[in-house]
Amino acid sequence: MSHIKSIDQDAQWFAKKLQPLNRLHTVYWVFDIDNARVLWANTASLKLWRAESLDELMSRDMSDGVSVSVAKRLTQYQNDFINNDQIEFRENWTLYPNDEPATVEVIFSAIRTESGRMCMHCESKSDVLFDAEDLRISEALLHTSVQITLYSQSGKTLYQNPAARSISRHAGESLQDHFSNKDLVNTLTANVSGEVNTVSRVNTRNGPRWHDITARMCTDAVTGKVAWLVSEVDVSKLKAMEEHAQFLAGHDTLTKLPNRKHLSIVFQEKIDNLIANNQMGCLLFMDLDNFKDVNDTLGHAAGDQLLVEVANRLTQIVSEKNTVARLGGDEFLFLIGPVESKNDTLARIEEISNAISFPMDIEGRKLQVTPSIGAALFPADGTEINALMRQADLAMYHTKDSGRNSYSFYSTEMSKAVSARVNLESELATAIRENQFVAFFQPRINIETNQVVCAEALVRWQHPNKGMVPPDEFIPACEACGLIGDLGKVVLQQTVKAQKILAESGIDIRMSINLSPLQFSESDLVEEILRIVKSEGGEPHNIELEITESVLLGNDAASIDKLNSLVEYGFKIAIDDFGTGYSNLAYLHKYPLHCIKIDRSFIREIERAHPIVRLVISMAELFDMNVVAEGVETEEQLQLLQQYQCNEYQGFLFSKPLAFEHFKLLVEGKNRYVA
Repeated sequence: MSHIKSIDQDAQWFAKKLQPLNRLHTVYWVFDIDNARVLWANTASLKLWRAESLDELMSRDMSDGVSVSVAKRLTQYQNDFINNDQIEFRENWTLYPNDEPATVEVIFSAIRTESGRMCMHCESKSDVLFDAEDLRISEALLHTSVQITLYSQSGKTLYQNPAARSISRHAGESLQDHFSNKDLVNTLTANVSGEVNTVSRVNTRNGPRWHDITARMCTDAVTGKVAWLVSEVDVSKLKAMEEHAQFLAGHDTLTKLPNRKHLSIVFQEKIDNLIANNQMGCLLFMDLDNFKDVNDTLGHAAGDQLLVEVANRLTQIVSEKNTVARLGGDEFLFLIGPVESKNDTLARIEEISNAISFPMDIEGRKLQVTPSIGAALFPADGTEINALMRQADLAMYHTKDSGRNSYSFYSTEMSKAVSARVNLESELATAIRENQFVAFFQPRINIETNQVVCAEALVRWQHPNKGMVPPDEFIPACEACGLIGDLGKVVLQQTVKAQKILAESGIDIRMSINLSPLQFSESDLVEEILRIVKSEGGEPHNIELEITESVLLGNDAASIDKLNSLVEYGFKIAIDDFGTGYSNLAYLHKYPLHCIKIDRSFIREIERAHPIVRLVISMAELFDMNVVAEGVETEEQLQLLQQYQCNEYQGFLFSKPLAFEHFKLLVEGKNRYVA
């Protein structure tokens, strides 16, 4: 009751204070923002509000039907009036007296009650006419979540919609105060014309945020002078995801060390800087001796723990001028510089070797591993990171061949290893001519139904002397010597044949085939794929082509055109080993993708990497993409993937890659491989 009494007292006070305004034809009323009621109105306003009397108007509860945007706008007004009671706002508002729309131009200003409580004085000319388009524009500006501001060319705020005002630190915040990017400020305040599109940090009442900004030069309708119309959308969450994905792309998920992608840029910069200063340095290639034995005897978890401990010890050795990275598996790369001589390098090698060889506590056991190290000096052995890596790699293998747990410096005599690679390339060319390559098939399983829905084709080399050779021993060589395109055609041909045989047996499943990034440099890639599929009687809609994220790097127009063409012909496109490359989640929807295959490294560490796995699955669901988990080896991994609503999985838990005749028996239900 005391609350109502207080409102009545405020109304009586305003009625006495503003009584002279009753004689005017201009519409005036006082609005109580706190209680959403009219506290006083002059006679002219009763017609606008369609009120029978002042008492009837004051009895109305104006909170009914007020949108979230309008409520926020009113709160903004009140806060601004409290901070500056001389400020006023002029806007077009659509009122709804008795549920009938009435659009008026209103001037809002501050007015206090007798007790000092801040209310709002409203002045309106009821005879202003608005056309339908103006009304809708005003409503759109009021309710949109896009932050829209009109700035003068000097940076003064001329207009802010409610969304923009809600994030400003104070009313009338200038362009210079709002934007952190001084280059952007200079562009907008310079005497230039056009449009600016950028993502930049901005200052808000909630602290610094990332906004997607579009600014267009226009003319202020009031002054006729040049102005900037700026629209902003908060993309801070997307920016954080992108930065996290970029970190993952440049770092090893297990050890958090830089990976191959990162070092190819950073290491090269360090090498260039040292050489430019006439200094020398050394690149060390380190491999752990008999690391496979740890995985085989204690399991992959123990092996991972050991790798993390090795990484920790290496990073403790790193100084400002030294850098360490993990290439994959148990291979690490170490950059040392500057050094005075080769002997200076020996001291660092001994320090690294001692740190790694010191016993480690792994799952309650004392383990001791030793490193084999290869070294390449620069600029003596070269100046380019990839060449130095190859030389250090050759030196490391020389250490392995010489008994392990030691080091070797690269020498030209090690070119015998290069000669062996040349021989391998010759053997590969012969293998393609003589049909020594054969496609094996690893099932992909629907997680809900546990049914085989797809199979990934994985090539094997039936060497006449060595027997079955796995792909990691010849795929890199095929890519290096330009045979990957020919090998890809062989695998595609065998896969399409297999698909046709299965279809004729009543088995309708997709076949997935890997395409090397190098194949996208071939101008006739699409035509060759279509030719092979057609000649073998295959069905494009049941063929999925797996690409790596590097195909999308740089948004290469030719590659994107090829992907679009393949999709138009009915092929599905999948991103293989997702998370090990560019990993820009925000832009996946720009490409014609149907499937994301989460890299096995995330699945292996799924308990630690589950936020990343769930993020990828959620983003894929948003873009209506299928998600496949690679390398599933345990029931625990599968159960977590089921919880995260992953679509499919493949891995040794269900089946290893099988020769076609065994795969056919498996999908027919006549055989089941147990890992």
